[in-house]
Amino acid sequence: MQEAELHDLSDDADYAASQLHGSASMMRCDSGKQSTSSEPDGAEVVYTKDNVTIHPTQFASERISGRLKLIKQGSSLFMTWIPYKGQNSNAKLSEKDRNLYTIKALPFTDMRSIRRHNPAFGWQYIIVVLASGLAFPPLYFYNGGVKEFLAAIKQHVFLVRSAEDANIFLVNDFQSPLQRTLSSFELPRAVSVTTGQSAVTPVGESLSHENREKGGGGSHDEGASFSRYNGRQRRRNHDPARDISINVLEKFSLVTKFARETTSQLFGDSPSNGFSSLERRTHNNTPIDLPHKASITVDEVPNEIPVAPDSLDLDKQSLIWGKPRQPPLGSEEWATFLDSEGRVMDSKALRKRIFYGGVEHNLRREIWAFLLGYHSYDSTYAEREFLRSVKKSEYETIKHQWQSISNEQARRFTKFRERKGLIEKDVVRTDRSLAFYDGDDNPNVNLLRDILLTYSFYNFDLGYCQGMSDLLSPILFVMGDEPEAFWCFVALMGRLGPNFNRDQNGMHSQLFALSKLVEFLDVPLHNYFKQNDCLNYFFCFRWVLIQFKREFEYEKTMRLWEVLWTHHLSEHLHLYVCVAILKRYRNKIMGEQMDFDTLLKFINELSFQIDLDAILKDAEALCLCAGEHGAACIPPGTPPSLPADDGLLYYQQDDEVL
Repeated sequence: MQEAELHDLSDDADYAASQLHGSASMMRCDSGKQSTSSEPDGAEVVYTKDNVTIHPTQFASERISGRLKLIKQGSSLFMTWIPYKGQNSNAKLSEKDRNLYTIKALPFTDMRSIRRHNPAFGWQYIIVVLASGLAFPPLYFYNGGVKEFLAAIKQHVFLVRSAEDANIFLVNDFQSPLQRTLSSFELPRAVSVTTGQSAVTPVGESLSHENREKGGGGSHDEGASFSRYNGRQRRRNHDPARDISINVLEKFSLVTKFARETTSQLFGDSPSNGFSSLERRTHNNTPIDLPHKASITVDEVPNEIPVAPDSLDLDKQSLIWGKPRQPPLGSEEWATFLDSEGRVMDSKALRKRIFYGGVEHNLRREIWAFLLGYHSYDSTYAEREFLRSVKKSEYETIKHQWQSISNEQARRFTKFRERKGLIEKDVVRTDRSLAFYDGDDNPNVNLLRDILLTYSFYNFDLGYCQGMSDLLSPILFVMGDEPEAFWCFVALMGRLGPNFNRDQNGMHSQLFALSKLVEFLDVPLHNYFKQNDCLNYFFCFRWVLIQFKREFEYEKTMRLWEVLWTHHLSEHLHLYVCVAILKRYRNKIMGEQMDFDTLLKFINELSFQIDLDAILKDAEALCLCAGEHGAACIPPGTPPSLPADDGLLYYQQDDEVL
């Protein structure tokens, strides 16, 4: 299905700049061509394209243009995308923001596929999907050139068009297991120059600069230094049966760690792309399944780093701004919020009360339906009962659509088989330690499966992605009714659905906003993350994706969710919760000099160790202190914003899952 994307080009600075470049901005080198004088021997730029742009938000003023390259090093091909620093790119976003989206030395052996989009209106763009299932933001080609980009790749990497979708190109996807194994040998192992283990002659160690190129009225430089690397190859361990929703952070650690190692050891770090060469780290060759702390050379960082004082003393601010938590809302108090016909008389006061204390469990079934938007606050008892009857019938109609598919039909319905298989695999691993889902042939596990399958037919564009079962589980546990659980889940996905978009714009916008909040609320911590290459905030990915579902016990998760759903103070309180947790552990993070991999492991090990009441109090204090400045850090439309009234809750996408 083609995606119509209408753009007003009248005031688009990026588009105007791209017209100045024209087709001359794209340079391709033949595969047999030797390196130019600006590149050291052994490294060859085989493709360059200017004005390739990322759209972090829907605002044209915040688009980030840059240069896309394919670089051949030995038998390995790498892709880079470096944002401009010149005048030919809009200056709404700071250089710090641009670094969040920089793609540095991404090896093609870490890619799964490249999705090409040729909309009827608007620009061509591609989406690069990694072997982990994660995806980079779309890369827009303002001057066209996607065909040439794919052709350049095909000269150096095995690229094949998907049999299911002509716009998907699979990278190193071989029918023969032997060929797949041989392909994996193309990945070079980056080794620290301090280990002395390099078995090949270095390709170059001096800093080299490309010729200055003008574009859009400005100029920009890109510097690249090449260091030693080990020519021995390694295999990438990949088990497709692993639960990616559980291990998504570990998968991202693998990707970012290799990119960081390759950048430091192969392509070098340059001030022109926002990373200092002094930030390099050495890594032992240990198994990649478990992130580990990298060794640090003595010349780079002192043994101990004095921790900068917190610019915002959290304990003091919590005493001033954070109100004490209250007991959960009980039945008698709940009755005072209702009139004689069942309407909520003051929804704002109710949401504020729930924000500070949550809800007693026996009331959750009734109140969650209000918080999620399934029931209107001004609806009566009779209206809600009528709605339940109508929605039950509607649910059964949708459910019958997939139940009526015969085995013969299913054999010719690939997407249905794939989604059904993935759902069946996930539900048997979801909250099985809870009595509600425990045991063999548990009917509640079957309900979980049926609801998710029905949702995949209700919203066929989004379908099912791993992590959705985590979000549905507490809802079914509370509602205890299949149709009501389904419609409450639909309402929740109206807010969180963008988290599961294939282009991952929803996740990227939240992590971007989180980086801006930390920069505003804790400058020393932000600077520490910047110095240690942690500004992508991927260590918070699981927190945001499934709303802290795996960070707290089941009861505390439900209490946290109902607090977040009130949207009291902010609809993005979950981002302030992230900041509050990071600030609580800032001294440990900075004092122990945690790099990305160590930080990732540390964050994962915080599960079930976080004091929820203290964090909620801290998050409230941070939100109040930040005020309008904090709200300005969060781009409009960032999930979990309430969905727009146009009914288009999600971007249309294909069936790739996280």
